[in-house]
Amino acid sequence: MLKKKNVPLTLQMIVSFVLVIVLGMGICIFMNVTFLEKYYINNKVKSMISAFESLDKASVDENLETDEYAVEFETMFSNGNLSILVMSSDGEPILSSGDSERLHMQFMEALFGLNNERAEVIDFTDAYTLQKQRDDRLGAEYMILWGTLSDDNLVMIRTPLESIRASSDISNKFMVYSGILAVVVAIIISFFISRRVVKPILTLADISKRMAALDFDAKYVGSNNIEIDTLGNNMNELSENLEHTISELKSANNELKIDIEKKEQIDEMRKDFLSNVSHELKTPLALISGYAEGLKECINDDEESRNFYCDVIMDEADKMNQMVKKLLSLNQLEFGNNMISFERFDMTELINGVINAQKLLAEQDDICITFENNGPVYVWGDEFMIEEVITNYLSNAIHHCENEKRIDVKYTFKGDVVRVSVFNTGKNIPTEDLDKVWIKFYKVDKARTREYGGSGIGLSIVKAIMDSHHRECGVINYDNGVEFWMEMDTTDTH
Repeated sequence: MLKKKNVPLTLQMIVSFVLVIVLGMGICIFMNVTFLEKYYINNKVKSMISAFESLDKASVDENLETDEYAVEFETMFSNGNLSILVMSSDGEPILSSGDSERLHMQFMEALFGLNNERAEVIDFTDAYTLQKQRDDRLGAEYMILWGTLSDDNLVMIRTPLESIRASSDISNKFMVYSGILAVVVAIIISFFISRRVVKPILTLADISKRMAALDFDAKYVGSNNIEIDTLGNNMNELSENLEHTISELKSANNELKIDIEKKEQIDEMRKDFLSNVSHELKTPLALISGYAEGLKECINDDEESRNFYCDVIMDEADKMNQMVKKLLSLNQLEFGNNMISFERFDMTELINGVINAQKLLAEQDDICITFENNGPVYVWGDEFMIEEVITNYLSNAIHHCENEKRIDVKYTFKGDVVRVSVFNTGKNIPTEDLDKVWIKFYKVDKARTREYGGSGIGLSIVKAIMDSHHRECGVINYDNGVEFWMEMDTTDTH
């Protein structure tokens, strides 16, 4: 299928203007050639009959030879291009528009000439005869009216027809020249008019093209054309609506992606949870099963061995119970089910309470705990949850404290934020594990964690608590140990 060739709108408008002018000029020439002569003859017939009636009325009123009628007579033959001769019945001229002898001769030729037989009668009455005759000698055609007035005087009215043909030819030639000039002027005018009309249309076309490319910054400013301005304003409104709709679709699509990612993340967390829980419960369940089977089989009959078996079973059951509790707590924090109660409390008092609770465990391992404080420090948060964070930090510090066996708890103030740091001497956390310590069930030293009953959930709970408070927490390696920190909003200024 052939592709239709696109023609610029400016060229289309110029061609349209030129065609209209040429068509109009052609119609005028056609009308001149076809109908002008008939129209002219019809008008001449009317003027000749009118002249006859005027002469007849003047003859009845006996005004033919008066000075007043002479003015009317002169106006009549000069304006109508008529040759008029009024004669008495004996052939004497009474009234003439020119040379009476020449007109008398023309009268006789019209009445009795050789061409009279080929004359075309146009109108005929008892008073006059109107004919169209051709003069072969001059090669011209005439309209001739002769007749008798009411006073029996003879009258002849004659007018040439060649003048209308000449006028028609001149008119057609003039119209052609005028048409050529009109075409040139039309091309120039249509060029500027089309540019004026096409420019806003091209602007709208560019805007629509940019809209198709999802660029909605372009706006139609306006012109002096009401229809184009209306179209431009509608396109501006369409652009805004499309931009708003696409924005909503993108927002909805983004939310959908987030929901899908969240669902995938939840599914992945569920898989990891089941895998990790299965792994974590495998060892205590195996121990419980083994020691319970030993008790049933009475492997050791002495009371001390039975007590040892029972202690192991109880200890492993307690570890599983603590792990389940922590998992439930973590699950509530991660899914936002645990409501946070913000209140103002003294962080110093809270830390001192945790240190006192852990002091006996620290003294058993000869660990020295120091807390640098200068009195009360009031913060905003959930006191119960923050206590669990400090407890986790201090418990981990005690279980991993080595070398100098020193634990330092201190404050660092940054404007309206206080950082609480818990430092313990000992081995560093491997650099590649620093970001992983907050992951559930992740253990840097699995063997040692197992020794003191750690489940790898404590720091995950810490991270979840701090996220729920929209505050930061972290870990830093030093040359002689490791520091865990958390930040809180404070009401004090330091």
